[in-house]
Order: sequence, then C-alpha cells, then structure tokens
Amino acid sequence: MKSTFKDHFSEGTQEYATFRPTYPAALFEYLSGISPEKKIAWDCATGNGQCAYELSKYFSLVLATDASSSQIEQAKKQKNIAYSVSVAERSSIETGSVDLVAVAQALHWFDQEKFFSEVKRVLKPKGVLAVWSYNLLKIRSDLDEVINHFYKETLEAYWQPERIMVEQGYAQIQFPFKQTETPEFVMKQEWNCSQLLGYLGTWSAVKKYKQENGVDPVTELSEAITVLWGDPEEKLKVEWPLNIRVMV
Repeated sequence: MKSTFKDHFSEGTQEYATFRPTYPAALFEYLSGISPEKKIAWDCATGNGQCAYELSKYFSLVLATDASSSQIEQAKKQKNIAYSVSVAERSSIETGSVDLVAVAQALHWFDQEKFFSEVKRVLKPKGVLAVWSYNLLKIRSDLDEVINHFYKETLEAYWQPERIMVEQGYAQIQFPFKQTETPEFVMKQEWNCSQLLGYLGTWSAVKKYKQENGVDPVTELSEAITVLWGDPEEKLKVEWPLNIRVMV
C-alpha cells in the first residue's frame, strides 16, 4: 500500500510538544468508560504523545503510532505506552485486539477509506472509535478578532486543503460506523502572551508562509497581540471547543 502521509509537523517538533494545548481529563475518563474493556487503546497519529499519555492512565497498554519519527522521538514516555512509526492506514496491530481507537486532530490527513478499513480490522467486537478536532481558539473579543483575521486573511493561501474538514467539524466525512451522542468537551489553558505566540507558530500554515516568504508572520502579528494583551506575563484563559465523534 502506498503511503499517503503528508508530513507537516516533523519540523519544529520541540515547539509542537511545548506549545500545543492539552485535552481535558474528562474526555479520557469518558472514553475509558464507554470502552468494552480497558486493555488496549490505539492512539493513531499520536504526534507528541499527549493523547497516548492520558490514555495510559486508564488502559493497560497504549499503542501509539505516528508516521513522523521526529514526533515519536519527542513524545511523552510512559511504561505502558508502546510507540512505533507507521502510517494510519497500515499498522502492525493484531487483528481484533483493540478496545479503543483514538484520533486527535489528525483524521483530516488520512486516506479515510483505508483508515476505516484498518480500524475495522483491529477493533474488538463493540470496540470504540473516537475522533476529535478543534479549530480556532477563544480568548477575548479584541484578541479573537486579530487572531481570526490572521487565520483567515494573512494565512488563507497557506492552509492545506484538508483544513476545511476541521473547519466543518468533520461534518462532511462519511463514517462507516454507528455514531453515538457525546457530552461537550472544551480544551482550556491559562497562557501568557509568549505562550500564545508560541502556539500560533506551530500552525502548519505559518510554517508554509515562512518557507515561501522567508519571514515569520507571527513576528509581524506579535506587536498587535502584545499591545492588546497588556502585561505580557498576565495569564489569560484560552479555550477551544472540541468537536468529537464517537462510533461503536
């Protein structure tokens, strides 16, 4: 099978591990509660391992895979997490062995038809597939306006076409599984100004902008953000509503 992996995140993996927001603990408590057993979870496209690390608190073993070896090298280590490099559509996981498959902020990069076939292969009967994504953050109306303009105007031509699926909340994806209702979950952080700017620097469109123009658009944005922020060390609440799809 030919790999469909598009590597947008191997460069700058340390920044990705440092500045990406963390998912709420309640999400993983919920997912473990609806899993048929708590033996094996597969965190597909694990990235920096934050999802795998949280799942490891509930499952005996977490199989965490990513197509990027650089991401795997930076991932959070834990005794019951087994990291390996593989594409989402072709794993070496044993057939019918997995209780939960989790995909955090990554499904839009996959060949979905092939990935769903792989999910069907590895899941146990009554196993669970959970996928989630998040789009724009919310801080305060004046800051939100500047960031939204940056996202939609400055970076418009630099987002990969797959990004539209995130903006749509995966609504256009045809899942060959029975979906179930889920609670609402929101990611929450308290960040100072430099942490916010560091996060914006991890956006794939920012990296592409820098490659094509030789300048960092976040540097140009930072003055406006800093003026609005006030005391740059003050911590403000930052939120991202999660779009989650759970299938059984």
